Amino acid sequence: MTLVAPTGRAFAGSLRFIRYGFMPNRLRYCGPDDNRTLFEYAVARTVDPGVIPLLRQFSGAMPYLTLIARANGIADPFDERVVEAYWIGNDLLDAVEVRQLYDHLAERFGGQLRGRARDWVLSKAPAGALPHHSFHVLDVYRVVGERGDSLETMDSCRVSWGRVAAVEGPTLRVERQPVALVAGKLSLMPAVDVQVARQVDGRGFADAADVGDWVSIHWGWACERLRDDQRAALARYTAHHLAIANQTL
Repeated sequence: MTLVAPTGRAFAGSLRFIRYGFMPNRLRYCGPDDNRTLFEYAVARTVDPGVIPLLRQFSGAMPYLTLIARANGIADPFDERVVEAYWIGNDLLDAVEVRQLYDHLAERFGGQLRGRARDWVLSKAPAGALPHHSFHVLDVYRVVGERGDSLETMDSCRVSWGRVAAVEGPTLRVERQPVALVAGKLSLMPAVDVQVARQVDGRGFADAADVGDWVSIHWGWACERLRDDQRAALARYTAHHLAIANQTL
């Protein structure tokens, strides 16, 4: 099969996917063993035919992208609308029917989960879960993830948002809301100042971010600047899946 470089919406979606997949890949949590190539694609804002085989190796995210695309009649799972739906959130998620998500979870995780854990994960579809990254982190990852379900891990793995308070060389100081366990329930807490990385060797994906801007954050890395509507969507879907996770804590 001849590989071709993605164009149009697939080009934009591929670059956005790299912004969010870069740091967990750098930490060797997921994806291919070619982190430098992914980084160069994103900072140069260019891709070649080799990018899609690399991105398909992100085995955690890829099935969700395929599900979202199929439910919306979109041929390419790396269409920018699909990628945005998974990492940030948009109305494409609402087109995924309960049965589609239930069958997806049963097929993907049913064989490795047993008893209560299996029932727990499958129950999330009729409870209102959507194929958003926050759902995977808060309800699926903590059951099947190799690194366990520690609160620190979940809070780092979920895509969060922060407002830039200062640009400090290769880092940003941002005001970010952490997730904490309060009275036995997961809750978003008031924002605190934290430092997040924005550059590797003087380059990054959010180099234009300035004081007052909102950025998305994944594993302590600034992925991109967020528009107000994107920040609102990310906050909304995160709150939605925190509530669903709390049903079975």
